Amino acid sequence: MRNILTSDALREVVSYDQETGMFIRLVNSKKGKAKAGDIAGHIEATGYRAIWVLGTKYLAHRLAWLYVTGEWPKDQIDHINRNRCDNRFSNLREVDNSKNQQNRKIRRDCSSGFMGVRRNKKRWMAEIRANNVRYHLGTFDTPEEASAAYQCAKSKLHAEAA
Repeated sequence: MRNILTSDALREVVSYDQETGMFIRLVNSKKGKAKAGDIAGHIEATGYRAIWVLGTKYLAHRLAWLYVTGEWPKDQIDHINRNRCDNRFSNLREVDNSKNQQNRKIRRDCSSGFMGVRRNKKRWMAEIRANNVRYHLGTFDTPEEASAAYQCAKSKLHAEAA
């Protein structure tokens, strides 16, 4: 199992600053590449910071949760401000997948520029998903009107993430 690492074992090899979200190595790595005092980890292509601890790679936001709470998160850790490198503890929260999906950036391939809005022939259609149900919110003359309908529905269906 991956989560054999304990908070005590973690604290022996790195220190974590809750205000900055940075991990600092307390010991040299076995291969000698990372030295005590160095910022721990590297930024991966996904934008998340990964840290090798005792021969296993972990995501820094999950390590931050373990470091502060003493327990592994039971589900996902969400970066509230959507910045995957911002591992300040105040920016992290434990959520299920549904809540985590509500706090995401607009996809690059989104043609409307608005979450939940897409072109439907000559009009703009708004849709939202909640509890595995897709809700059709209507069609509108402008993407801004469709986005307003989406935002209204989001504030009701996903109050925590809105």
